[in-house]
Amino acid sequence: MLKESIVIHKPPREVFEWLMHFVENYRAWHPDHISAHWTKGRNFEIGSILHTEEYIGDEKETIRFRTTWVITDRLIKYQLLFPHSLICSGGSFRFESQNGSTLFIATLSFRMSRILKVFFNKKFKAIRKHMRDEGANLKQILEGAA
Repeated sequence: MLKESIVIHKPPREVFEWLMHFVENYRAWHPDHISAHWTKGRNFEIGSILHTEEYIGDEKETIRFRTTWVITDRLIKYQLLFPHSLICSGGSFRFESQNGSTLFIATLSFRMSRILKVFFNKKFKAIRKHMRDEGANLKQILEGAA
């Protein structure tokens, strides 16, 4: 599992609300994000399907996600769809309150993660860097919007 976290000096409600406008905010979140749109449902409704295009390292990826669980201001869980589901079963965004701030935690769960680290080390590192950058960018965007 990959897990990245960062403290954002905004309450969980504001961080959650920003992500609920995922499609509108997607390109501003990371320079390697190309596009995102809902193909079923919208804004992280359970069962909704999100289609994204982004660069991970040097490779363009087209990834589809299905929202599986949402707790307002606390949790968004999703499952990756085929073919990415063969390697990564899903992930989550957690929002933990810390004295008026938010501990934002992003996770990705990989099947056979030890094998991936050995045989696809460059890709694994690129994914980790991308996740770290997303956290830092989200912090900058939300804290800069005072």
